[in-house]
Amino acid sequence: MDDAAFPTYLTTSEVADYLRLKPRKVYDLVRQGQIPCSRATGKLLFPRQAVDLWVMNHLEGDQAASVGPQEVLGGSQDPLLDWAMRESGCGLASLCQGSGDGIQRLLAGKASVVGAHLLDADGGYNNPAQLGLGGMRDLVVVHWARRQQGLMLAADNPLGISGLGDLTRGDVRVARRPQGAGAHRLLQGLLDRQGISMDALGLLEQPAMSEDDLALSIAQGRADAGLGVEAAARRQGLAFLPLQQESFDLLLRRRSYFEPPLQRLLAFARQPRLREQAEQFGGYDVSDLGAVRFNA
Repeated sequence: MDDAAFPTYLTTSEVADYLRLKPRKVYDLVRQGQIPCSRATGKLLFPRQAVDLWVMNHLEGDQAASVGPQEVLGGSQDPLLDWAMRESGCGLASLCQGSGDGIQRLLAGKASVVGAHLLDADGGYNNPAQLGLGGMRDLVVVHWARRQQGLMLAADNPLGISGLGDLTRGDVRVARRPQGAGAHRLLQGLLDRQGISMDALGLLEQPAMSEDDLALSIAQGRADAGLGVEAAARRQGLAFLPLQQESFDLLLRRRSYFEPPLQRLLAFARQPRLREQAEQFGGYDVSDLGAVRFNA
């Protein structure tokens, strides 16, 4: 039977058919804690995407699965993800220095999970081939959220900034992220669409290493504007001019999906508390959180 004939969440009998096992064997796997499942509704349900990953994680001869990266989340910083990591007690340490840095750490086995929001040449986000990850045969991309990106501005927008063109004015100091960061790539893309050179902006010499750092530089008067997420702007009481919605995803090796840190994080993210917090932060769409966007 074609996979499309199976629902997103499988019952015990459906997962038995899906895996061509007897239901009794499925119950044995559940009791041993080997197969991913949920009891949230009072009965066993098996997320089909997680079952697919579980099968792929047990491929014989998959040498990449032997890599054991540190329990570190690298890449891009996200306010909602930061909050969820703390509240869930997932155990992941945070070392967020931009999407590009995180990808290098993932390849080197120095991070187990990487947050990324890198704009592709075709306008999509986080295409493994365009990120140099096409050769990772155990790569998994899990969607976290869609976020609103735009210009963070001083409270009440005293300089009257109404668009990217105003950033070329001599009186506007522009905070920036490192060149490998997703926000820097997005800013470059948005400027290119309007025929504006990055060199025409009054960029601060020192880059901000996180969304919150960039927002703080504006709140403290060291900069007048900068590209970042709405949630970070709200936390610092800044004005915000929306420009583009983007996809923020988690990149990881397949085996890391089943390790306790990520499982705790995703289990927490399925609770109503996270959706409530996303609404309070602002600028988030978490309707597809946890969806597997790519499975090598």
